[in-house]
Amino acid sequence: MIKFLFSRILQMIPPLFGLTIILFVLLRIGGDPVAHLVDPEASVEEVAKVRAAYGFDRPYHEQYLRQLGRILAGDFGDSFRFRSPAMPLVLERLPATLELALASMLVALIIAIPAGLLSAIYQNSLLDLFVTVGSTLGRAMPNFWIGIMLILFFSVQLRWLPVSGRDEAASIVLPAITLGSSIATTLARVLRSSMLEVLRQEYIVTARAKGVSQVMVIMHHALRNALIPFVTVFGLQMAWLLGGAVIVENVFAWPGMGRLILASVQVRDLAVVQAGVFVFALVVMVTNLLVDLSYAVIDPRIRFR
Repeated sequence: MIKFLFSRILQMIPPLFGLTIILFVLLRIGGDPVAHLVDPEASVEEVAKVRAAYGFDRPYHEQYLRQLGRILAGDFGDSFRFRSPAMPLVLERLPATLELALASMLVALIIAIPAGLLSAIYQNSLLDLFVTVGSTLGRAMPNFWIGIMLILFFSVQLRWLPVSGRDEAASIVLPAITLGSSIATTLARVLRSSMLEVLRQEYIVTARAKGVSQVMVIMHHALRNALIPFVTVFGLQMAWLLGGAVIVENVFAWPGMGRLILASVQVRDLAVVQAGVFVFALVVMVTNLLVDLSYAVIDPRIRFR
């Protein structure tokens, strides 16, 4: 197990290194960051001084190597907008994003597991058709539209829930439903397909022939073996969830990393964008590692060598 963990941690290094290159290129071809640091009527000499002060007058390879060295030291630079170190700003918003992500995962599981199970058990029924059509439509609808519709109905019309912010416990309900429902559609279809495959196996037929109850066949024999594909896709959906959080946090004015990153992209605050995306990447990688470790819990036959 220790060797497996060590090898997986080493495997995280090349993607993170590649991420620093991609971010460096994209953030510079997207516009001149110096334009956001000086007055629009600043003279050429003033612009040149600012460019030299931040190192933007150096060749690109020197800029990247300098940036990489600072990242390795844990320094992502200072925010142009907030005039403070970028990483503490990002980490300050991380708890809010993780809170929203965990709540969204809970919503997704509450929707996906019953829907996937019932759709597989009652294959080709009206319930199966409803789940299939609902999953397709749910996946096709964008997060921001779902969020706006929920606000109009539950906040504006019924006045049951807060419109935005994070000031009270109920504030997380609508953002979590918005994000969770979008990934629940995929998870429900994956669980349905996995359950249908398992239910056709010979050991399921044998268990039923021995008189094992339907509940025991489904919950004890079938579901556990169908969970591995489900958990795999669940881990992969973490990247989708964090990407959706960027939009959903802005729709609901949720004070998380996604909202901070989007605002920083708009003003070319390079340090904050790099720090935020770097933390997002680490969260996704750690999630995938936990998913791999969960395989041994779900199926004791699986061991890491």
